[in-house]
Amino acid sequence: MSEVETDPFHLSLPQEERVIRGEVRLTPSTQPLPTVILCHGFKGFRRWGFFPYAAEALAQAGFAVITFDFSMNGIGADGENFTELDRFAHNTYSREQEDLARILQALKQQELPQSDAIDPQRLALVGHSRGGANSLLFALDHREVDRVILWNSIARPDLFSPELKERIRREGRATIPNARTGQDMPIDREVLDDLEANRERYELLQRLKGYEKPVLILHGDADLSVPPDTAKRLAAAIPTHKTHFLAGANHTFGAVHPFQGTTPQLEEAVRHTVSFLQKL
Repeated sequence: MSEVETDPFHLSLPQEERVIRGEVRLTPSTQPLPTVILCHGFKGFRRWGFFPYAAEALAQAGFAVITFDFSMNGIGADGENFTELDRFAHNTYSREQEDLARILQALKQQELPQSDAIDPQRLALVGHSRGGANSLLFALDHREVDRVILWNSIARPDLFSPELKERIRREGRATIPNARTGQDMPIDREVLDDLEANRERYELLQRLKGYEKPVLILHGDADLSVPPDTAKRLAAAIPTHKTHFLAGANHTFGAVHPFQGTTPQLEEAVRHTVSFLQKL
């Protein structure tokens, strides 16, 4: 088994002095490798729990794998801690879509490490939770994306409760708890403004009815964060879907942070993902 090479990268965006921090993982190859971009979810980050392990597994399977932090996800330069909460407060789907567009630009212009070993013409997105919605949105707007894999994905971007929205509207900002870190995570009114200004663009279930690229839906049947019925709604909307429900899998496939090792459910998710990507 070849050793996976990991190279860090930083991409800048002129808007708000944003920076995308990430890594490229791949095994040495004589031919350019198909590209897989992993998208983390809400309150997630590229080094959370299973992400490095999954990236290594996909790289071992013959893909150039890009993991990254969305530029406004709140994680600081150490890649581990939420030290940029004011950025988190202003993080919108529009900004996350800009981040993905910047990564695609970097792929095309060979700005990333190991660019000669990466084939941007064969591109797949893998999104977990909110990252699944971002992957679908980006694929709908960018024909360059050949395949999408959804890991316990949400089906609509607007998941805020009416009570939270009312607090944000009234006070300009409200907080939600991060059970893992004990932090109060701020949400600014701008986040709601983005959801409302892009209501039609973010109507995923409606827009996906005409989508023609292959989509793999993987969902844990024990997911309490995003119920399995969400996967059924996505499957009903996507003509080209393949769907697998993973027995006993929760929202993170049984994995925790810090990572304590793989699980049968995580291995099943990776196995289905690799199989689906073989035609990339």
